[in-house]
Amino acid sequence: MNIDKTDTEILKLLQNDVSLTNKEISHRLHKSVAAIHERIRRLHEQGYIKKTVALLDRKKINRSLIAYLHVLLHDHTAATLHAFEQRVVQFPEVMECYQMTGTFDFLLRIATSDMDAYQDFYRNKMANLPNITTIQSFFVLSEIKSDTAYPL
Repeated sequence: MNIDKTDTEILKLLQNDVSLTNKEISHRLHKSVAAIHERIRRLHEQGYIKKTVALLDRKKINRSLIAYLHVLLHDHTAATLHAFEQRVVQFPEVMECYQMTGTFDFLLRIATSDMDAYQDFYRNKMANLPNITTIQSFFVLSEIKSDTAYPL
């Protein structure tokens, strides 16, 4: 599943603007539309392109408060870790969840409308999960860089 320079260029273009048509990509890369179409299909099939999404302006959709939570569990059995993961991914406020090494077990990125909504999430969802020892919340003051494109 190696990719060549043309595939890499296609991925770079699509990471920055997925609305580009096959014709536009073919023009930029000096390839036929059919060749670009086939390459993009193959990149999807091979899992290089996981999904195609629209990135929304979180402030315009009333999700202006971003918090990062460090979560430490009391127990670290496979069943406990799995149970936590299964519960927390169901909360719509949880945008990302990572199991971590180090002092804390999980890092969560939370998006809510404001501090009242965050407090409701914290009290009525996170605080009701079993086996949590500690939750530390960190609030974003300003967004300096937010990129979704990986360097290729």
